[in-house]
Amino acid sequence: MIIDSQAVKNTCNASVKSKGFCFYKTTNGIKRHLAVEHLGFPFFVHCTKASVSDDMGLIEMLSHNIDYFKSKPVNIPKITILLDNGYHPEKIIQELKKIYPAIMTKIRFKLSPKPSKAEKKQDLFPSKPGG
Repeated sequence: MIIDSQAVKNTCNASVKSKGFCFYKTTNGIKRHLAVEHLGFPFFVHCTKASVSDDMGLIEMLSHNIDYFKSKPVNIPKITILLDNGYHPEKIIQELKKIYPAIMTKIRFKLSPKPSKAEKKQDLFPSKPGG
């Protein structure tokens, strides 16, 4: 499972209560938290104000869907949840254990590798084939 969020502007006629300001993305609007399976199909979706942190949005999303994890048998492999480096797994684990103490018998978090500056540059300016 891969989880990430996206801050987006919402329409001007949306209520003020539903909006928030995301300082990281400098966006006034909402934040979509999305969990997808390995082929990219949506698994869980949760919307919050843009001001809600990625960690809190993920905790809310998994909390709303905690029955899925409670019903998962312990004798099958853990679900690996891939996160980018904007998340803090230790904090998330601590909060999820308050909601469902056995959650870590069913899931594990893995941070995606952070690309080096050289790798980022390579992605921006790929070398030409044969040259």
